[in-house]
Amino acid sequence: MKNDCLSGLTPVFFLQTFILELMHASEQQGQKHCEQLIEHIAQTAGGFFEQTYREETHNSELLDKEYYTELILGLKNNIGGKFSLVSSNPDCITVTNSRCPFGDRVTNFPELCRMTSSVFGGIAARNFGYAKVEIKQSIARHDGKCEVCVYTNPNAAKDRPGMEYTDTTPVKAMEDINELHSRIEQSMQQIWRQQSKQPAKKHQPPAIIAKSPAMQKILQAIEVIAPTLATVLIQGQTGVGKELIARAIHAMSDRCNKPFIPINCGAIPESLIESALFGHEKGAFTGAIEVHQGYFERAEGGTLFLDEVDSLSPAAQTRLLRVLQEGELERVGGKQTLSVDLRIISATNHNLEELVRQNLFRNDLYYRINVVRLSIPPLAERPEDLPYLVQLIVQRLSKKYNKAVESVSREVMQKIRAYPWPGNVRELENSLERSILFATGKEMTELDLPLQSETENNAEWKDIKERVIAKAEQAFLDIALKQHQGDIKKAAADMGITSRAVYTKLKKYDIHLADYRRS
Repeated sequence: MKNDCLSGLTPVFFLQTFILELMHASEQQGQKHCEQLIEHIAQTAGGFFEQTYREETHNSELLDKEYYTELILGLKNNIGGKFSLVSSNPDCITVTNSRCPFGDRVTNFPELCRMTSSVFGGIAARNFGYAKVEIKQSIARHDGKCEVCVYTNPNAAKDRPGMEYTDTTPVKAMEDINELHSRIEQSMQQIWRQQSKQPAKKHQPPAIIAKSPAMQKILQAIEVIAPTLATVLIQGQTGVGKELIARAIHAMSDRCNKPFIPINCGAIPESLIESALFGHEKGAFTGAIEVHQGYFERAEGGTLFLDEVDSLSPAAQTRLLRVLQEGELERVGGKQTLSVDLRIISATNHNLEELVRQNLFRNDLYYRINVVRLSIPPLAERPEDLPYLVQLIVQRLSKKYNKAVESVSREVMQKIRAYPWPGNVRELENSLERSILFATGKEMTELDLPLQSETENNAEWKDIKERVIAKAEQAFLDIALKQHQGDIKKAAADMGITSRAVYTKLKKYDIHLADYRRS
């Protein structure tokens, strides 16, 4: 037996591997267990390293900024990091790092950034009485480097994101967001239990995963806007969970005991959309054999969720504007004015501002539905949420299909983290559902995903198409401006767009109008 078979193994590499494998095992136990593990390790280890540093430097007093900086830099660099001081002032200490102590595999566990936050923050809070740690950049999130700001002045940290620590109460921010998360989910599930009548629905109670900073900001926004009467516009790619956020707003509002009616405007034929939304009178058109109450009337007192609101016809947009302005409507073919009391939440996966500029969406309606705007990030920008989403989906699917699968293997999780998920959460659910049907045992070991080159080719084609369109547009704009010597109105008429749109394109392509007027 060879004694040098692991001669390259070092204590640091062993501990790195141990922690990473411990993180993977913890993921399988659920998000609460994982957070508690990270926090416990970070707080205990931070206290131990601080005590060791004090013994070596014979320092029993509170650390000043210089000693604190020396401690955190030495701590990280001695385990394989490459940290250095960027700046230090009475309010904030900023450090940067170009090499992660956990190696390249840290991209599989961006949650480990919280360990750095808790170590730095815990030590700072014990010595300065307060700390907030903001991780501006992170190797784990593919930023190429880490940049960490440790604020020691509460006033300077007031409007900054990050984890807050006090002398004996670490991670208050995490506790607050967890409590908010719990309240939102409890409200949603209470409504679901009251309204759910079909047995199949018992496997699908609503749940929001919000471990990423971006989604935690969404939760905080929900808490603020839900009790108000403000209309809300939710923007985000297909599959990010816009309807789930709308349900959360409804559940946290005073209208929670009234109906929540979700409508996909894009799925209703244009000829029927007005009748579906606003209702119709008997005899209003061929086939209207009785009075029909539209979705607005059925949502009375509650919330109407209009998904794909950008697909509404001009006539439907006009009717919707009246409801928002006056709180009243008329059924199709009717003369009686009906008062309605409901909240409208709209959603789109398009840029409504651009549609307004193209005269495809009413400007006045846009401002009515866009009192508050929530932008839901794509799954690719929420790496912290991935393991918890996977765990939740796997548990639901196992229950749905009567499977014994409890988790996914490390290799499967690595594939999940590496894939860009253009279809977002919906695509993730679909992929896991397809794979769990063929899984055996307690762990899913296979996951079929499109080849990376396929998704790259799709993105490349989109870029090529956009470049070609932009080139053609720029050339046509140049010709029109030369022909009319810089006259915006005439150029706009030639191009079939508004003068405002021409000005937007001039700015986009950095075209100077004076050049054409001189010529």
